[in-house]
Amino acid sequence: MTTLLRRLAGHLARGLVMIWVVTTFTFFLVQAMPGDPVSAQYELLLQQGMSPDQAEAQTAVTYGFVPTGSVWSQYTHYLWQLLHLDLGVSVKAQGVKVSDQVLSAMPWTVVLVFSGILISFLVGVTLGVVAALRRSSATGHALSLSGSLLHGVPPFAIGLILISLLASASGMQIFPSGGSVDAEYVPGFNGWYISNVAWHAILPALAYALSTYGGWLLAMKSSVVSVLGDDFLLAAELRGLSPFTRFRYLARNAILPLFTVLALSFGLMFGGSVFIERIFNYQGLGVLLFNSIGARDYSLMNGAFLLITIAVILANILADLLYTVIDPRVRRA
Repeated sequence: MTTLLRRLAGHLARGLVMIWVVTTFTFFLVQAMPGDPVSAQYELLLQQGMSPDQAEAQTAVTYGFVPTGSVWSQYTHYLWQLLHLDLGVSVKAQGVKVSDQVLSAMPWTVVLVFSGILISFLVGVTLGVVAALRRSSATGHALSLSGSLLHGVPPFAIGLILISLLASASGMQIFPSGGSVDAEYVPGFNGWYISNVAWHAILPALAYALSTYGGWLLAMKSSVVSVLGDDFLLAAELRGLSPFTRFRYLARNAILPLFTVLALSFGLMFGGSVFIERIFNYQGLGVLLFNSIGARDYSLMNGAFLLITIAVILANILADLLYTVIDPRVRRA
């Protein structure tokens, strides 16, 4: 127990350092972007004849803040805000808290991307085992070909194809072509609202699943092929273990390299799938981040990047700790 706590403390300490490093890099990268709307408004008011104090006051009324002082002073002020769990206010939304915008968009992305990752992982891993065991047959070749083709198609192209086939007037028009939920449904934990949310999420989740399915299939196939030659499978066969037991041993060892990737995928899901969310007009974190970049909303960009960074680092820590549970060899070491 003491060893586990020491490992956890070490991971958390390294995680905090990584969050600080990435946050610092993101802050200065965002600051280097041209086209700050707040500064542009401030300069425009100066050109119209206002005094610096009047221009600063007017800009503060419009946007809620004015980035005054050096970049270093803005950076220290930003870190001080983070220590108080304050992500600042949005430029585009004129004073709305970044934390409120992020928290309102996050559940939509979690529903969409989590379901897409889960579907693609389960289907891709299962068919990857089949493709490896039957790699010399027509079934194995067909599965490998499908994985390679889907792995090479961009997510937005898959989304457009699904819309044209299943959501457009020229196609079957079974699913809605965009949006997160219909306006007539009152938000709440009721069957009608939840079913409508799920109905709108089917196509974008399917697009995300199809765009990532090929990677899981090919990775699992490669991992299974590398494990097939290990001695423990021969020993299990000589001991007379059942085919199901041997398959369980094979799958458990082959899936280990994919476990960390899966954990990081769950961490990266907070970044959403920008292109898929844009195509389906799905109001998640991906669309929020895309709009913040287009509007040069520095506070919102920093808040979104910070959330993604924290999620990935926590997912990596969790994967490292759980790896010892699924792999006894690591625990003994």
